[in-house]
Amino acid sequence: MIIFVYELYAKQHGGPVPAQSGREKAYAFLKETVLTDPDMQGRFLTEQEIADRIGISRTPIREALLLLAAEDLVQLVPKRGAHIAPLSGREITELMELRGIVERHAAERTIEAGTVPVEKLTELLERQRELMGPEQAKEFIAVDHLFHATMIAAVGNELLNRHYDGLRSRQIRAGVVALYTQTGRQEEVLGEHRAILDAVAAGDPEAARAAISAHLGSTLKVLLAG
Repeated sequence: MIIFVYELYAKQHGGPVPAQSGREKAYAFLKETVLTDPDMQGRFLTEQEIADRIGISRTPIREALLLLAAEDLVQLVPKRGAHIAPLSGREITELMELRGIVERHAAERTIEAGTVPVEKLTELLERQRELMGPEQAKEFIAVDHLFHATMIAAVGNELLNRHYDGLRSRQIRAGVVALYTQTGRQEEVLGEHRAILDAVAAGDPEAARAAISAHLGSTLKVLLAG
C-alpha cells in the first residue's frame, strides 16, 4: 500500500518522491498503511512492534506517534502504547460536512474559471474501475481521495490544498470501512463519481453540487448504519 501511495504522489506532483527521514518514513507508514486498515481500529500499537515492522529505531517512531497524536489520529496511553480509536459517528458526520463545503466550493470555482481537470478525473475514474474487489479496497479509496483532491488542486489555492490533504487519513479510513460495510459500495462510488464528473465537465454548478452532496450523503449513511 505504501508503495502505491508513493506512486500516486509522483503522478500528482509530477516528479519523484522526495527522500524520507526515519520519522517521515514511520509517519507515512502509520498514516497510510496502519491507520487505514479496518482491522487495526481499536488496537494498541507499541513502538517496538512498529520498529520491527518497518526496520527503523524506536526514536523516530516515537516522534511520528507524537505527530499523529497532535492530529488526534492516535491516543498515546502510558504503558500500553498508541491506541487507534475507531472514528466516532460525530467525527464521521463532521468529516463529511467539511468535505462537502470544500468539494462543492472547488467544483463551483473550477467551473467558473474553466479549469475543470476533465482528463485527469476521467483517468482516475478509469483507474478506480480497475481496482474492484475487497482485496483492493485501500488502493480503490486512495484513488478515490485523489479524484477529489485533483478537483481541489484545480482551484489553485495552496492553503486549501493543504487543508484538504489534512483530511486524507480520516477520509481513507472512513472510505475503506464503508466498502467493507456494504456489499456493492464500490460500484455505487463509481456511479457517484461519474455523476460528479459529468456535471463539472458540462459546466453545470448546480448539478455538481447535487452530485457531490449525494455522494457524501450515501457514504455517511453507510458509515452510520454500520
